[in-house]
Amino acid sequence: MGFSLEGVGLVHANGFRALDDLHLHIAPGERVALIGASGAGKTTLLRVLGAALRPTAGRLRLLDVEPWTASPSRLRRLRARIGLVHQAPPIPLRQRVVTAVLAGRLGHWPLWKAVASLVWPADPAGARAALARLDLADKLYARCDRLSGGQLQRVALARVLYQQPDLILADEPVSALDPALSELTVALLNDE
Repeated sequence: MGFSLEGVGLVHANGFRALDDLHLHIAPGERVALIGASGAGKTTLLRVLGAALRPTAGRLRLLDVEPWTASPSRLRRLRARIGLVHQAPPIPLRQRVVTAVLAGRLGHWPLWKAVASLVWPADPAGARAALARLDLADKLYARCDRLSGGQLQRVALARVLYQQPDLILADEPVSALDPALSELTVALLNDE
C-alpha cells in the first residue's frame, strides 16, 4: 500500500482548520499532483503524509503502518522510507554538497557511520551518481552556500534519490528551476 487517509483532519493550535475530512487512497506506483491556491493546505497534507505532523482527526496508514500507533523505533524506520523534497530545502548552508546528499541515508545507517560520514564521506561515489542524474556531479565537494537556489533544490532532490525511499513526497520541487531543469526533475520523479 502507498498510503490511505480516512476522514483525516488537522486543526492547528490557533484553531485554524488546515485539513478537513480527507479521504484518499493511493496505491504503490501511482503518481498524484496536488493543485490548489496558496494556503489551501497542500504543504500541511504533505507533512501529515511524511509522518511529521499528526492529524487531529481520522486515520492514516503509510506504507502499511499506522504511524501514530507505532513504537518510536518503528516510526523512525517508517520515516526513513519516506523521501520529502521541500519547497525550501532544509540544508545547512555551510555543509558540503556530498554531506547533504549522503544525509538521505541517515535513517538507515547506525549512529557511528552517520557521525563518521561527517568527517569522511561514507559513499562519495553514490552521492556523485545521484548528483549526476541532476547535472550537478561537479558540485560534489562545493559548499551549499556557494550554490544558487535552483542548485540547492536539485541537491535536495539528489538526497532523496540517494535515500531510495518507498514513497516520495515533493512540495513544489521545481519552483526555483528553469524550464529545462524542471522537465528533467519531473521526469526523474516520475521514474522513481
